[in-house]
Amino acid sequence: MPTFRTSRRVAHSAADMFELVVDVEKYPQFLPLCTGLIVRRRSSDAQGREVIVADMSVGYKAIRETFTSRVTLDKPGLVILVEYIDGPFKHLENRWTFSEEAVPETGPRSRIDFFIDYEFKSRMLGILMGGLFDAAFRKFAEAFERRADQLYGRNRETQGSRTAV
Repeated sequence: MPTFRTSRRVAHSAADMFELVVDVEKYPQFLPLCTGLIVRRRSSDAQGREVIVADMSVGYKAIRETFTSRVTLDKPGLVILVEYIDGPFKHLENRWTFSEEAVPETGPRSRIDFFIDYEFKSRMLGILMGGLFDAAFRKFAEAFERRADQLYGRNRETQGSRTAV
């Protein structure tokens, strides 16, 4: 199964970055390949975590697909778990983890860890979309950091740095 993992340090707080990522309705405005997102339901699980069920539409040129995921938000732990429900995948799971990095002289900094594991149901779709998805995942971290810079401003003394894991 294809997997992708990245770690990125950004010049924004972990809490701000968590809030940016959970604002899923805004994804079509800035996220590569995301052409639409509809939240079907918001609820709480047995542990009191917010759970979102959403349909995300992705596309590139003539290829369009929509899939449904359950997104569990662990705000105290600053973790987001996305689990596949329905669509063109055989399997899809991704996890976001946000942590503060203490750098008092330069302002807020955090580390964002992103992991995704997926496999398309159709081998042909996997061949068509696989390389495109890999390229998009590499751009996701940059897209979220640019969005954070737009929303929260840019701390000129610190620069985000990508570290592949």
